[in-house]
Amino acid sequence: MLRREIAAWLVCLTFAGVAGAASLLEQKIDEARRTARAIQGGVVGVEVVQLATGKVLYASNEDHLFTPASNTKLFSTALALTRLGPKHRMTTRVMAVAAPDTKGRLEGDLTIVGGGDPSMSFIGIPYAAGAKPVDPLTGVEALADQVTAAGVRSIAGGVVGDDTAYPADFYPPGWAADDAIWDYGAPVSALTLADNSMRMDIGPGAGDDDPVTVTFTPAIGYFVVSNRVRVTAEGPHHLEVRRSGRQLELSGTIGRAGVTEWLAVDDPALFFAAAFHDALTRRGVSIGRGPSAAHRYEGAAAPATGVALAERRSPELTELLKVTDKVSQNLWAEIMLREAGRVRGGDGSRRRGLEEMQAFLTEAGISEKDYVLVDGSGLSRLTLLSPDAIVTLLRYMKRSTEAEAWTALLPVGGQDGTLEKRFHKDAAARNIHAKTGSLSHVNALSGYADSATYGELAFSIVVNHTAAPASEVREFIDRIGMILLE
Repeated sequence: MLRREIAAWLVCLTFAGVAGAASLLEQKIDEARRTARAIQGGVVGVEVVQLATGKVLYASNEDHLFTPASNTKLFSTALALTRLGPKHRMTTRVMAVAAPDTKGRLEGDLTIVGGGDPSMSFIGIPYAAGAKPVDPLTGVEALADQVTAAGVRSIAGGVVGDDTAYPADFYPPGWAADDAIWDYGAPVSALTLADNSMRMDIGPGAGDDDPVTVTFTPAIGYFVVSNRVRVTAEGPHHLEVRRSGRQLELSGTIGRAGVTEWLAVDDPALFFAAAFHDALTRRGVSIGRGPSAAHRYEGAAAPATGVALAERRSPELTELLKVTDKVSQNLWAEIMLREAGRVRGGDGSRRRGLEEMQAFLTEAGISEKDYVLVDGSGLSRLTLLSPDAIVTLLRYMKRSTEAEAWTALLPVGGQDGTLEKRFHKDAAARNIHAKTGSLSHVNALSGYADSATYGELAFSIVVNHTAAPASEVREFIDRIGMILLE
């Protein structure tokens, strides 16, 4: 009898200790919220769950729908990893109606058929923290070498960029109009080169009276530039950029140090075709006409493709997803949504990808009342998620067969990706693996924290409608992250 009483007493002490720790955790988070001026006037949602037990350790506004920004990428990358598998690859093919004749002449067009591969990019694979940009044209050059090795010496028609694997739906609803100008809002396409963007460097001319210089990387003659930029030693400097199709209007002032901007192109398939046309021309291939693009709209059948003359396969999906989450690459996330729709539903449309997403989230136990998803990247201001939906997804993926690969996709606190410079680079923050999210008046962080008290936690912190600088809101979020490690 005495032994049973002692055992019961010890169990009570254990639960009392856990309850006391939970209360202390709540107190610390509440204190952080009470004293953070950056979030005053905003709306904050937080949920923290102990993975081993499923116990909710902290919850506030967890069922509220928030603009999640790039926390949405947790959903698109989880969908892709689960539905496509970690070894899935995407293929780009160069096609012709028929093989070249004995003189190397191709009748008709040479068509580059995109299969969704985003890896002909400025971003090197495998992902490495702090790595410098790589040459995105390397893949184009390799494909061009294959074409000439196949005996092609002249093309009667032209070079066509074909992105019909996904219907033409460049910009999801809810993206802002000016997003389309910049690289982070690059149009979505099944044929992608250089993240569908170009680096633009603007600097002073050789003499004080000379016009400014404008150079692009990759060095493809794509944009037609109207340049009215002036150099001034007096500030403030302000560059104006306007784009209409391939017409680029530059005005305003820059300093003598110059400026660099990253611009989106308007038509990725045409952009790829222009690069390929240039690569073949440099190899001595004569081409009957200029580059062009072939698009498809949802419901239309993709055209027949003919004979394959060259092919490039992407790296395995896990490598692509790691880039998507680590650096928060919007275009790649959108591609993953469409690729899931293409492979699982027979159509690479955003609509079909979202239908597949809905089925996946139902399997994960996430209620439809906890999300409104219209894109794969979170750049849309129409996408909404609750912290509870995010934490439920995180818990589901930790129980999945891809749990190890999944966790490896996420930025590590103070070490790499979008968390490289967060948490003041505190070594303890490396026990946080989480996805960031940022838009105007929106900041979020959701993922896993290895707590000294509770073991591994799944958490979501989302802040909306704040007027404070984003850096101050991130400081508040990081403070909560470090509390979770205690």
